[in-house]
Amino acid sequence: MAEQNRTMVKDLTTGSVARQLLAFALPLFFANALQAVYNLVDMMVVGQLIGGAGMSAVSIGGDVLHLLTFLAMGFSSAGQVLIAQAVGAGRKDEQHKLIGTLFTFLFIVSILIAVLCYVIRTPLLGWLNTPSESYDYTMSYMVTCIAGLVFIYGYNIVSAILRGMGDSKRPFVFIAIAAILNTVLDLLFVGVFHLEVFGAALATVIGQAVSFIVSLIYLYRHRESFGFDFAPASFRIDGPALRRLLALGVPMAIQSASINLSKIVLTSWINAEGVVYSALSGIYNKTGMMMGVVSNSFTTAGSSMVGQNLGAERYDRVPKIIGYVSAFGLIFATSVSALVLAFPAAICELFTQDAAVLAESSLIIIPIVLNAYGAATRSGAFSIINGSGNSRLNLLVAILDGMIARVGLAALFGFGLQLHAQGFWYGDALAGFVPMLIGGTFFLSGKWKVQRS
Repeated sequence: MAEQNRTMVKDLTTGSVARQLLAFALPLFFANALQAVYNLVDMMVVGQLIGGAGMSAVSIGGDVLHLLTFLAMGFSSAGQVLIAQAVGAGRKDEQHKLIGTLFTFLFIVSILIAVLCYVIRTPLLGWLNTPSESYDYTMSYMVTCIAGLVFIYGYNIVSAILRGMGDSKRPFVFIAIAAILNTVLDLLFVGVFHLEVFGAALATVIGQAVSFIVSLIYLYRHRESFGFDFAPASFRIDGPALRRLLALGVPMAIQSASINLSKIVLTSWINAEGVVYSALSGIYNKTGMMMGVVSNSFTTAGSSMVGQNLGAERYDRVPKIIGYVSAFGLIFATSVSALVLAFPAAICELFTQDAAVLAESSLIIIPIVLNAYGAATRSGAFSIINGSGNSRLNLLVAILDGMIARVGLAALFGFGLQLHAQGFWYGDALAGFVPMLIGGTFFLSGKWKVQRS
């Protein structure tokens, strides 16, 4: 490992795999959990104080926001893997160029997407079959969150850099700041100032903005340790670095976009069933987000570990990484599923006391359990796919998971078997097992040993 980077860069190519994985994943888990919690807070506060229409607005607006972040998710994940590989191979100059290119490219993209979405905001809510009872709330929530999109992209950039270098603790601190601030402001804006759904969205944006600014200050103050000087010239987009980022980031972004687009399609179908099912969809999506907390934490940790070990040609450690990632995910899924099955009513009542919504809440219990196990199996699959920098497999997952399986299964269960909204949730949950089939086949083939991004 390069001498100048030793103080801030974590070497993931030696030592106990299990201990390193847990040491890396646990801060990610807490960071992702806090991020999920402050998203849940919006839903809970609005659901308790406003009711089903408010929950519907937060659910739909949240789905749109997740769709808009698909490039942030895809390219920050790609940047993390490429930086990890450069760190593992000791390529300092490449690492520097990747950081500058990632910053500039994603900031430009975030501004363009925000402007475009604002322009098409009215037809967008029409395409989503937004219930009339929640239309104004949804518009307010969505437009406010669009204004803060650049902060979401910025936080993802800084986190990708830190995680690629093996540091998962600082992103936890930064997101903790956002979570605490968002919770306090949610209660203040919605409960005290009665700003309704707009207040919940404003609290989220302010939390994200503060989190990004603090993380950027940290990166700047430790710029020598990261090998990035923050000089204006360093933010120039480097051609070769951009090509590598695009080669891996485009399939990852397509994967993220296709899954989010498929969820938007399902949201549209569910919204057509009425505001009660739209509110239930919010509960299903938010609990799914919590399941994704563990999945994403171990995926991120596993991807960085696989990336560094492949860069250092430590192939013997990769199967151990994948094995531990998968085992930890399944243990968590089993624990969560037991709680959901034992206390289904209590879980739904955390979100709302709306009698009409609670009366139909049993429809989402089994889909929630399936979603938990799907999330667990994805961890190991994406650790080997992303860590090896295999862009083709990411594209294959995008096509099968997002574009075919999710929408196809939802249509089969919802329309074909006449299960309606419940069928759409079944289709979404079962599609989550597709990455396991693709990643498992790739891992068993052994081709990851010769992958180069």
